[in-house]
Amino acid sequence: MPDTILPLATSSWDQAEHDAMQRVIASGFYSMGKEVRAFEEQFAAAMGSKHCVMVNSGSSANLLIVGALRYHSRPLMPGDEVIVPAVSWSTSYYPFQQYGCHVKFVDIDADTLNYDLDALEAAVTDKTRLILVVNLLGNPNDFNRIDAIVGGRDILVMEDNCESMGATLGGKQCGTFGIAGSYSSFFSHHISTMEGGLVCTDDEELYHIMLSVRAHGWTRNLPSPNHVTGTKGDDPFTESFRFVLPGYNLRPLEMSGALGQAQIAKLPMLVRERRANADRFRAMMQAFPKVRMQQEIGENSWFGFSMVLDPSAGVARKVLVNALTEAGIECRPIVAGNFARNEVVEKHFDYSIHGELANADLIDAHGLFIGNQHYPLDDAFAALAGVLRRVFA
Repeated sequence: MPDTILPLATSSWDQAEHDAMQRVIASGFYSMGKEVRAFEEQFAAAMGSKHCVMVNSGSSANLLIVGALRYHSRPLMPGDEVIVPAVSWSTSYYPFQQYGCHVKFVDIDADTLNYDLDALEAAVTDKTRLILVVNLLGNPNDFNRIDAIVGGRDILVMEDNCESMGATLGGKQCGTFGIAGSYSSFFSHHISTMEGGLVCTDDEELYHIMLSVRAHGWTRNLPSPNHVTGTKGDDPFTESFRFVLPGYNLRPLEMSGALGQAQIAKLPMLVRERRANADRFRAMMQAFPKVRMQQEIGENSWFGFSMVLDPSAGVARKVLVNALTEAGIECRPIVAGNFARNEVVEKHFDYSIHGELANADLIDAHGLFIGNQHYPLDDAFAALAGVLRRVFA
């Protein structure tokens, strides 16, 4: 096998992260505590959000939002219709199935890889209770248009921003446009706490519910007063094991909180360098018109670079995948492709499909993505151009 010249992910850690881990080791305290809380405060400030809750993964962040909405004053109930894009990751969808919602799949735009906004507008009905907005591969959605589609109706907007930390639209951070937004700090994402996820919200009621649902459904982490119990008892002994909501244990470790503090300080640099690579990638790809690249909305934070082969190009995706792999360029399908085609949907979901999913099928059959990094990729892009020239020759 050749050396990997363009991996899907690399570490951005240095001495700051090593020092953060050593700080936790020296403290002797490893479960969720002051390091996590400090990171939550720093992350909320960085995103321009009032509240942040850290959990153990981006998948758990989605679960926490949906689970907390069940007990909100504007509750998401079993049978409620939830509109989702046909292309996203599995755990963007699973919490809605697990909470008994009806999931309606809508097609994506072949250029932006986010919602086909005309299809989304047509899919919204009087039954629609929530729209899940997924910012794919770093690309913001057009939230101005989505807001117009909602049009003041009682429809919640939730963001899955796990791939798009640092992306902005009109200067506003993605993940903060809806009632809540999820983020991931898994190794391959913009910042890494090994495993980890976060939720941002400006809704104090939802924030308090999430604090309880994240940790066993107990009251221990709630302030007093709060939107769940009103007040808390004065006796910490009895209050420590008081359970008021059906919850989980989604808590992160102190190590992850400490790492997050070191990483969030680097986020502006990490996004800036990824955007610089995007400029290089777009310039290089002008020579290959038979490969469609993602069209930017707002300011993309460029999780990776999608490549969709024109079906008329006469080149099978497998040929390109094999050529990239042989050249040491790692690649994967675009997220999970058309997720509505997965057998788990047919077997376990209450679902429907709005219209046709032609663009999702196009991505599923002809698309792939390669990684992006926080350092210049000139040599990797030169190798990529060589691969594309050979394949299309």
